[in-house]
Amino acid sequence: MELGMVQVMPSFGWQGVSDQQVYDEEVRQAVLADELGYDHLWVVEHHFEDYSFCPDNFVYLAHIAALTRRIRLATGAVILPWNIQPLRVAEKAALLDTLCGGRLILGLGRGLSRREFSQFGVSMEEARDRFDEMAPMILEALETGVMEEHHGRHFDQPRAPLRPKPFKSFRDRTAQVAMSSDSVQVAARLGVQMMSFYFKPDEAHRAEFDTYRAAFRQQHGKAPKPPLLALMTVCDSDAARARENAERHCATYFRSIVYHYEMMNEHFAKTKGYTEYGAGAEAMRAAGLEDVVRAYVDQQLWGTPDQILRKLEARRAAVGDVGVLCAFRYGGSPFEVSERSMRLFAAEVLPVARAWQSPPEQRQAAE
Repeated sequence: MELGMVQVMPSFGWQGVSDQQVYDEEVRQAVLADELGYDHLWVVEHHFEDYSFCPDNFVYLAHIAALTRRIRLATGAVILPWNIQPLRVAEKAALLDTLCGGRLILGLGRGLSRREFSQFGVSMEEARDRFDEMAPMILEALETGVMEEHHGRHFDQPRAPLRPKPFKSFRDRTAQVAMSSDSVQVAARLGVQMMSFYFKPDEAHRAEFDTYRAAFRQQHGKAPKPPLLALMTVCDSDAARARENAERHCATYFRSIVYHYEMMNEHFAKTKGYTEYGAGAEAMRAAGLEDVVRAYVDQQLWGTPDQILRKLEARRAAVGDVGVLCAFRYGGSPFEVSERSMRLFAAEVLPVARAWQSPPEQRQAAE
């Protein structure tokens, strides 16, 4: 079972925290994740707001690469429509991979925030088309070392070699954030690992994962790597304290999600490529914000190590074989709480969960 860490880079929920303090704390945790044995470290791309701000995750990960030795480093994700030239994404990936000795996992996404699209001057209506045109160009260039001549709807690209050349193949170390049915199909078609933030009912995630697995196998003749789930995590030896911190900080973080993405607004239903999010927004409005917040908190990964292991077992039974990406710093959580969670999770959850095998039905499907 893959067990990594995701950094969501917020200042929302803290009082008087500076941007420098945010990055000081995130860097300390990134280095600690390497020391504690987490498999990989993922970092988001977001802009402009307290919700999350990492405007260039390649730059951030280059810094982390110099401070670490073992942990794999992942863009989670680089948002392709906000990065205007596919060639520049491929070049930065090749350079970072060279600097970190082949530890890079390239995670791709298409973006969801109307505010961010607007401030980049890119229409959300073009997001799917731009992603679908860019992603194959980037993946092929990283495989061959050359971005070939291309004339498409959004991009005209002369033939260009990548220098430095890609350190090694990205074929089995590329991922895509996929949280809608069309993105699930694209991830399968591209042949990349699926990654998702956990906020839907188990049955909805199970349906998406099963669709992904079936489509991947149909197109590539083999089973994909297990999807990755990102979860807000609190691990504590005191069950009551774990619940208290989860109810406070997971709820605060989710409220920042609702604000940043305008999750309960009606614009998704009117935006090409985002109608599924429109249906989700309608369901959230019908349920009411407080009920939605409570449901989100209940879904996340918190408790004592034993409680967390039982939750992971139940989650795998509900949605199939998955890897987990833990977020420890979010929603105003004090640094000492986040660090305590990281250390205890690494000591008592990682060794047990890492030894788990895939469920029997998925082992048979992979053979």
